[in-house]
Amino acid sequence: MPASTQQSLRVAVLADSDTRWKWGALTANRIAPADSDIRLDGYLLRGRATPTARQLEEVGVRADSLREVTAAEFLRTMGEGEEEEDGKGYDILVLSLVGGAVQAMLHGLAHRWRGRAKRPVVVTGYVGVVYEKLADGLLLRHGADLVLANSRQDAERFTAVYEGVGADAGSVTEVALPFLGGAAYTGEHDPYTVVFAAQPSVPESRKDRTYLLGRLVQHARLHPDREVLLKLRSKPGEHTTHIEEQPYQRLAERIPGGTPANFRLVYGHMGEVLDRTDLLVTVSSTAALESLHRRIPTVVLTDLGVRESLGNHHFVGSGCLASWEQLDAGHRPLPDEEWVSRQGVGADGSYETAFDAARERIAKLLSQGELPALAPYYTPATASGYLPGILARHHLGPDGSPLPGAPAADKEPGPVRQIVRRAARGAYRHGVQRVAPVIRRMGEL
Repeated sequence: MPASTQQSLRVAVLADSDTRWKWGALTANRIAPADSDIRLDGYLLRGRATPTARQLEEVGVRADSLREVTAAEFLRTMGEGEEEEDGKGYDILVLSLVGGAVQAMLHGLAHRWRGRAKRPVVVTGYVGVVYEKLADGLLLRHGADLVLANSRQDAERFTAVYEGVGADAGSVTEVALPFLGGAAYTGEHDPYTVVFAAQPSVPESRKDRTYLLGRLVQHARLHPDREVLLKLRSKPGEHTTHIEEQPYQRLAERIPGGTPANFRLVYGHMGEVLDRTDLLVTVSSTAALESLHRRIPTVVLTDLGVRESLGNHHFVGSGCLASWEQLDAGHRPLPDEEWVSRQGVGADGSYETAFDAARERIAKLLSQGELPALAPYYTPATASGYLPGILARHHLGPDGSPLPGAPAADKEPGPVRQIVRRAARGAYRHGVQRVAPVIRRMGEL
């Protein structure tokens, strides 16, 4: 038999929430050069959105190892690569974090790897649709070897931002969302199923969320022959990428007369829910792109306006914008094929090649052996009033070195520490979901 030509690669993913872990882990598998035998190690950055065991199980992405770390502990681990028994550290590192955390890790890693002959290829990007803080988020991600753009449209926008501030735009690499897939929609199910994909922070106000829930319940009552599902990302007390101050579960408990028999709350993997969906409805969730990829009729709601703060402005020109009034009357959306093709959806069959450019770039970088030092756009010289604060939030000094007293954990916390940590997170979530809204309402009186 011929000898195996598989390349053995060690890949690390650092994520700070369930959705970012999903994006990071799936991206790592998509962008690894062809014929690679991958060992995937996952690191969950400790914070308010650290996923629970249930959330990780629901995401359904497996790793060879997975552990929770502080920023200081992760940076120390990344600095140990050349000292490992096999003489080799990680080949690829995916930073699947909020922008400020990406910037902090880039500076922290640059400090750890100073003078090092070899380092991993560093990759970062966005979990979904980029509809706000475009320049801010992009410049916080500058410095990685690859900044992934999930569509042709994003690649063009990312390049324009970097070039517009005089930063190197060579890292921008067009790919697609890594979690698209599933069978194409072939026709109506029995019963016909309408799914509303909820978002933790869009819309934010109790009034708007109560309105949307009320219209969803009304649709179920108007169409008793349909199954109407409210797809939720997290249970009360859990956090995902964004804070959810007004959980739909709590609001549903207060609906006068209760909910109709054909209305249900559902959790689980979005792909499995889409398997039985005939109409996907959302405000601006990335689930809309998953649905369009499978050619499922998809609606982005206009009831609360088409606004940047909602993110549904991203879908202008898609053919998917509609209201509950139209849906109640039987409206069926027809997406614009040109718009869809620019969003990295790949409904035309192009999805399988969407990651080729990233694979080729990474393979080329890996073949170089020695890579240049990480060089973010933000430095003490270019952003002396902004960068130090970002680094300090992650216990790093202006040069990326750990500050004295930076939290670290050399081993799994004991039972008492775990209990205290859970209690602290619970208190924080109670404050976000119960106390903060009350204070705001009082302030409006």
